[in-house]
Amino acid sequence: MSSFEITGGTKLKGSIVPQGAKNEALQILCAVLLTDKPVVIKNVPDIIDVNKLIELLNNLGVLVTKIDSSTYQFEAKNIRLDFLETEEFKKKAAALRGSIMIIGPLLARFGVAKMPKPGGDKIGRRRVDTHFIGLQNLGAVYNYHPGDSFYSIEAPNGLHGCYMLLDEASVTGTANIVMAAALAKGKTTIYNAACEPYLQQLCAMLNRMGAKITGVGSNLLQVEGVESLGGTEHTILPDMIEIGSFIGLAAMTGSELTIKDCRIDMLGVIPSVFQKLGIQLEFRGDDIFVPAQEKYEIESFIDGSVLTIADAIWPGFTPDLISIVLVVATQAKGSVLIHQKMFESRLFFVDKLIDMGAQIILCDPHRVNVIGHNKNMPLRGISMTSPDIRAGVALLIAAMSAEGKSTIHNIEQIDRGYQNIDTRLNALGAKIKRI
Repeated sequence: MSSFEITGGTKLKGSIVPQGAKNEALQILCAVLLTDKPVVIKNVPDIIDVNKLIELLNNLGVLVTKIDSSTYQFEAKNIRLDFLETEEFKKKAAALRGSIMIIGPLLARFGVAKMPKPGGDKIGRRRVDTHFIGLQNLGAVYNYHPGDSFYSIEAPNGLHGCYMLLDEASVTGTANIVMAAALAKGKTTIYNAACEPYLQQLCAMLNRMGAKITGVGSNLLQVEGVESLGGTEHTILPDMIEIGSFIGLAAMTGSELTIKDCRIDMLGVIPSVFQKLGIQLEFRGDDIFVPAQEKYEIESFIDGSVLTIADAIWPGFTPDLISIVLVVATQAKGSVLIHQKMFESRLFFVDKLIDMGAQIILCDPHRVNVIGHNKNMPLRGISMTSPDIRAGVALLIAAMSAEGKSTIHNIEQIDRGYQNIDTRLNALGAKIKRI
């Protein structure tokens, strides 16, 4: 198990380019299974979760050709459905939550799919009911085998379009249903659909492949099924979670950073939430410039009450940045209530921040009150373990702002979502050693 050794208190300076979006890449890569024609994907991030999915697709029979460091061509012409029966498939698919999105494409194209209970971050319950209920609505039948936590699903009479109201606006659930509906017979209407930029990107890609999807960007999608889909080229968005992480990092370390090529039009409320924490941002074309700030002050609501920052489905604030906002608030002037609504275990990393000297009250599994130090009392370096991807980077940011040395163990969690993060930050002046 690898670790980071971080020497804190160092200011950074320079420019950094965000990687391709992890959460979009997982959807887009699964979509290559919908066609036997070549699909070229650009700006693919070189991270553990994405690389595991590419390996899984290759094991399924997808011909994978790496064109350059971030560009791949996929050709799903000779799919090995027998691989779904193997122990190797069960082990590899169970280790990656994004693998659940192969179900929709396989079901649509071949009428059958199998999947072990998917893994991923240990941040609380992450049910998959929306996926299977949506596919059932299209005519699929599934069985769950509790003995080995294995799902099998098939469409004995093919998939047929219908109207459905999703019980939750699940991003991956919507993606699975949209991909299946693209090749179903007739028209599918999906209400309470997720409308994240990554879902918009998936729909745009499918439409270029010949799908007929309307309502993209809203929570009411209509999909007119087609007989087959062709190839295309697609470029993945910059990762909004990395962009938010870099904004928070600049504020915590008092650094001057330019974040390049951000696709600001796709960031939603992310910049404004950081501005509510008192962080100055300048938008220069498609770049975000974060000036060095010695101090930053949390806003209050108009009536003077304490600011609350809560996650929500898009276009609300993404839950993946709650950990970053929380750690940034520890050195702000003022107080903020952080409300993590979606996952009941995502805030449990705050005990490490408290050990570092942060003033945080854990109200319950979903809410914390952060009383900022106004940078009058720096955090102190400690030894800690990364519990998941986003908390891991929040702890890394805390360590980089702290006095003394910190050690973060289990950094494979960070590597799952952030590409060469130590190398890229060291180029800006950080002192991070991989040990």
